[in-house]
Amino acid sequence: MSKKDTVTVTDNATGKQVELPILRPSNGSPTIDISQLHKELGYFTFDPGFVATASCRSSITYLDGDKGILEYRGYPIEQLAESSTFTEVCYLLLHGELPNKDDLSKFDHTITTHTMLHEAMKRFYSGFRRDAHPMSTMVGVVGALSSFYHHGEDIHDPEHRKITAHRLIAKMPTIAAWSYRYANGQPMVYPKNSLDYSSNFLHMMFSMPTEEYTPDPLYVKALDLLLILHADHEQNASTSTVRLAGSSGANPFAALSAGIASLWGPAHGGANEAVIRMLQDIVDSDNDVAHYVARAKDKSDRFRLMGFGHRVYKNFDPRAVIIRKTCMDLLAKLGPDNEYQALFDTAHELEKIALADDYFVKRNLYPNVDFYSGIILLAMGIPLNMFTVIFAMARTVGWISQWNEMIADDDFRIGRPRQLYTGANTRDYVDIENR
Repeated sequence: MSKKDTVTVTDNATGKQVELPILRPSNGSPTIDISQLHKELGYFTFDPGFVATASCRSSITYLDGDKGILEYRGYPIEQLAESSTFTEVCYLLLHGELPNKDDLSKFDHTITTHTMLHEAMKRFYSGFRRDAHPMSTMVGVVGALSSFYHHGEDIHDPEHRKITAHRLIAKMPTIAAWSYRYANGQPMVYPKNSLDYSSNFLHMMFSMPTEEYTPDPLYVKALDLLLILHADHEQNASTSTVRLAGSSGANPFAALSAGIASLWGPAHGGANEAVIRMLQDIVDSDNDVAHYVARAKDKSDRFRLMGFGHRVYKNFDPRAVIIRKTCMDLLAKLGPDNEYQALFDTAHELEKIALADDYFVKRNLYPNVDFYSGIILLAMGIPLNMFTVIFAMARTVGWISQWNEMIADDDFRIGRPRQLYTGANTRDYVDIENR
């Protein structure tokens, strides 16, 4: 290894040095391997939120926040959104390459024929309160899958991992739709093998036994797009949670249940719901959009514009550009007097003002994927409390792909972050009578 492939760290207190290897990714910033830092110099590193720390190697998703780039297995998200289907993207994320026609046909058949849930799981739903949030139901049901599908749980067997991946991708729409149906006191609707992935989900969400239901093709296309855009997003909070939980050897159903719980947070999967609440407040108020922009710029005001900026993207979010057009197409189909037009018009005006304002431009506060996705879901008839459930349904393939990659990695080991201890020094116990 040449000096060009290392970084020298010198301890100024002792004069000791250590040569740390520089790892060169296929794309992105070089990374310093600090695994020998503690052994050689006795130091750990401190990185709150892990914003500058690579916790793993991964060949699944590449993200460049400065340039607004998102790629799955090297394919730009713009091209996949334009030409692919969600199940084709699932195959890509799982296998690393796009399928040929025969591969995709077999994969679609496998997913389609695994959408049914064990019949006993219907009774499991009845254990929840009727007004339970669908995300809490999803956390419980996905975790419980290990009780119903405990065959083939050898995580070190690639074939078992593949079966588990297929089960999760196939059954998640059924779990999601049944969470909605149960919360609304409606009969559970079984999946139909004649329908594609997104059509099947809409069928299970909205059809009734008393009449025929045909999913609107525009809604199907819009949902498929949303699923593609949310399928994976590198080492975000929920993905890191899945990896960390799974690193203990826990079964994948438990690991994904942990990921769903992480996704539920308003700073992660719940962001598009927050956007809708903000837009509705603006529409219902007596103030114009400029008033709220001014409030967002006022340091003494706690109001913030939801849906602007991103933890990683310091330029535009490429998914937001794609999703806005779909939102416009949906609302155009509903007509100019649709009930969601005011939300879209408000969002569009906010975007125009913010993109022309130096305050937002200097801080890289561009609209993100959550800014318009909520309007699309509302226009399709999906209520606010189901937004994050849809997100979880989409991200399942990313989570299970990341988990599978981790288990197969030769460097796989249980996650064990270090800490910077700031508590009391060693002290003696004092008997309660003397305190």
